[in-house]
Amino acid sequence: CLSDWSSDVCSSDLFNNGGSGSFVSGDGLVITNHHVGLDSLQKMSDSAKNYPRDGFYAPTAAEEVKCLDLELNVLQSTEDVTSRVNAGVPAGAVGDEAAKARRRVFAEIEKESHDKTGLRSDVVTLYQGGAYHLYRYKRYTDIRLVFAPEQQAAFFGGDPDNFEYPRYDLDICIFRVYENGQAIHPEHFLKWSVQGARDGDLVFVSGHPGRTERLFTVPELEFMRDTQFPQVMGLLKRREVLLIAWGGRSDENARRARDDLFGYQNSRKAYDGLIAGLQNPAFMKAKQEAEENLKRQFSARPDGQEVLAAYRGIASAQRVIARDYLRFRMFSPIRGLPHGFDCDSFDIARKLLRSGDERLKPNGERLPEYSDPKRDTFELDLFSDKPIYQDYEILCLSDSLSDLTEKLGYDDPTVQGVLAGKSPRARAAELVLGTKVRDVAFRRQLYAGGAPAVLAAHDPMIELARLVDDESRSLRKTYEAQNEIKQQAQAIIGKARFAIEGTSTYPDATFTLRLSYGAVKGYEENGAAVPSMTTIAGLYQRSADHNDREPFDLPQRWVDKKQALNLDTPMNFVSTCDIIGGNSGSPTVDRKGEFVGIIFDGNIESLPGDYTFDDAQMRAVSVHSAGILEALRKVYGVKALADELVNGHR
Repeated sequence: CLSDWSSDVCSSDLFNNGGSGSFVSGDGLVITNHHVGLDSLQKMSDSAKNYPRDGFYAPTAAEEVKCLDLELNVLQSTEDVTSRVNAGVPAGAVGDEAAKARRRVFAEIEKESHDKTGLRSDVVTLYQGGAYHLYRYKRYTDIRLVFAPEQQAAFFGGDPDNFEYPRYDLDICIFRVYENGQAIHPEHFLKWSVQGARDGDLVFVSGHPGRTERLFTVPELEFMRDTQFPQVMGLLKRREVLLIAWGGRSDENARRARDDLFGYQNSRKAYDGLIAGLQNPAFMKAKQEAEENLKRQFSARPDGQEVLAAYRGIASAQRVIARDYLRFRMFSPIRGLPHGFDCDSFDIARKLLRSGDERLKPNGERLPEYSDPKRDTFELDLFSDKPIYQDYEILCLSDSLSDLTEKLGYDDPTVQGVLAGKSPRARAAELVLGTKVRDVAFRRQLYAGGAPAVLAAHDPMIELARLVDDESRSLRKTYEAQNEIKQQAQAIIGKARFAIEGTSTYPDATFTLRLSYGAVKGYEENGAAVPSMTTIAGLYQRSADHNDREPFDLPQRWVDKKQALNLDTPMNFVSTCDIIGGNSGSPTVDRKGEFVGIIFDGNIESLPGDYTFDDAQMRAVSVHSAGILEALRKVYGVKALADELVNGHR
């Protein structure tokens, strides 16, 4: 089925906010999801122009709006560097010693590749350490908004319909990519299918799935069930309540909190499904039995005792991680903001502090995010001129400090140092109102001056970051050392697994390019048949069934244009393709390689997909290509854009 595809045509592109996308015209158009583009829409908006609420269209190139800090990465090549990485870790090295050695060889490979090619270069861990591949990407940083529907159309049904099916969403956002001031002309792009997907069709999804844990051992799954997920869920529910209450005070508050609230609600519902899967005794029993079966097979091999010892090593390392996990989440998550200091001002302050300290070290000894090959992306983010609002910062930091105090205890020495004799709210206000890190010129000045300039600034938010930095680094060091132990153990298990299973099991997702295939196919839920497709008629009926009340109310232009539409046009559809978070925005293509839809969600049954997959009910949900064209032409009146998608050129 893939014989007439080029590798460029079936690939997709990765945004720096974690979503996927694809080129759909020879004049640089890229399509992704509205919820992937929402962060950019939010940053472009203000009280006078509200793109998430009202939508956007640029009829001419001059009216396309440049995104503040959006980056698009297009994969150029991959290379297996497993032997080199393994050779860089001394025999017998474990824990922190091995982690440092592996970090050094990663940095060496990435810098060598970046210096040679000019491409973003990332060493990626596959099979939990069983293999290492170098991925090279072409970076584009001039990304301009062309079209976005209203969020009410993109996320019709809101939280009640999220991760459900049937769905009726126009979850799309269209950008154009520029380089040197001119729209790029990609050699390959996806041809748009006017007819789109049909029931029973073979389809493919290419994208960048984020993280899965399907090769995790039982102790690792138990840690997620008993420690990690409950802690994260507590935070998500807390923040959701906070932002709903604050947003309810004014339309402007609601606009400022919109993107974060969407993220919290989306994640909360996803974690509900993940926890439900892990709390299912039948699922955990099946995992335990499968693991015990593998252990029995391993024990009969010459290296059996080494493999069984690797399982014990993972269990031991996981206990250490669980012991410190609460403080780690509060002070030092590797990705995202620490739970105890959840605001942009703290994030900027910590980056300024650490960039000054890390640049004094050899490249291979730095924290990875401060390495030379990562500098361009780091600086794009650090010097973004995105709006940061004082009142919203105080709200978020105040709640974070209150959460920190509740979780660690009022008398905890670090908590006392952070609060400095004040209440969480008073301390948050003091820090946010006193810092200058929201001034881009100030950030540039300190960044250029390095550690001495950062120290001399005496900025209160930077000093808060300095106060907790030693403990934060120590917690991260412990976490990474234990993960290194797990990684080495997984490599031993993986080698033995390959000997038994071959390549029948693919590596866990790593935000790198993957191709999944499946069929457009409905399923059964509670004894009732769920059809594979919904229609525009169903959208209007869904709204009417709820008396057009929020979140089932339609934007006024959809109400006005109903009579002009072909109501039988497909709107959304499901397939058996295996997707996960990060696949948002991935193109769904047919056997000819034509664009027939765009992934935007999974159904509720797909939520345990982080650690298992079963195509009996798990479904990927796409916006239908025919539904997109119908909406563009007849609801939004953007004929030129629709014609460009169909013809492939302006």
